[in-house]
Amino acid sequence: MAKLISFDIDGTMEFGDPPGVLTVDMVRAARNLGFFIGSCSDRTVSNQQRLWTEHSISVDFTVLKHQLDDVKSRFTAEEYYHIGDTDLDEYYSGKAGFLFLPANSSAALVLGINPPS
Repeated sequence: MAKLISFDIDGTMEFGDPPGVLTVDMVRAARNLGFFIGSCSDRTVSNQQRLWTEHSISVDFTVLKHQLDDVKSRFTAEEYYHIGDTDLDEYYSGKAGFLFLPANSSAALVLGINPPS
């Protein structure tokens, strides 16, 4: 069964504002490993979709931060993760039954999504 990763954008992704430590290559690696991937952010859904399109990444979902529980109801996965950089990320991920991983290099290591060398 697949795993699912939700990425916050600002402070988490390299293209966020402020930029975070997770790279586009890491997201691509997660996709190649068979993860469901998408974003859960304070940014509008259309803005999130535009950012993923600009980086040539096809995502399975884009939702507002408080809608992680909707993602969980739409996808059957072995494990659910949300990677973010704020207490709000941690709060909403816990509320939806996701495992919260702080947006730092250890999150990528835990998931085995190191960028290719």
